Amino acid sequence: MHPQRQIMVWLNLIGGVAVLGSYAHGLTTRPDASAALWGGVPPALQPFYTLSMLLAAAGYFLFTTFLLFRVSPDRLRIGGRLGYGWFNVLYALILFPSALWMPLTFRMVDQPSPALWAAIRLVLALVGLGSLGLLAALLRLTPRQPEVAHRLAVGGAILFCVQTALLDAVVWPAFFPDGT
Repeated sequence: MHPQRQIMVWLNLIGGVAVLGSYAHGLTTRPDASAALWGGVPPALQPFYTLSMLLAAAGYFLFTTFLLFRVSPDRLRIGGRLGYGWFNVLYALILFPSALWMPLTFRMVDQPSPALWAAIRLVLALVGLGSLGLLAALLRLTPRQPEVAHRLAVGGAILFCVQTALLDAVVWPAFFPDGT
């Protein structure tokens, strides 16, 4: 396996376990506080959010499958100059801050502070920037073969960006009582 592809696999294994582990830990140790994670998002918007989360997860699998199994790390270029390793940087930017969101948010619910609020906003901004960067990289990717798989990857990245760069980084903070 290509070394950059191996790094991507490890990033997804370690980062994925960190994200899912933070969610599992948070929701099992604080099941009564899970409503606080909505942060004031109106109940009318919550079903849309839930649907978007599911679509974003499906999108993640679409673009990750494309990058792991459908492109050649040696031939891939982003904008004519960046290589496959750039995707690893973007995955790290998405996964590792994502693992911090729930613990920081629960701490914010318990002990609100401007520093915690800034940390949460930073985490969400990093994930949103990483997902937008990933979408941009997919759009500037050459070669774009197989074409159908590339289009599915781009579509998946768009769904992921709606959740991470729009709903999580912009909409959710507008409703969260920041405690400052």
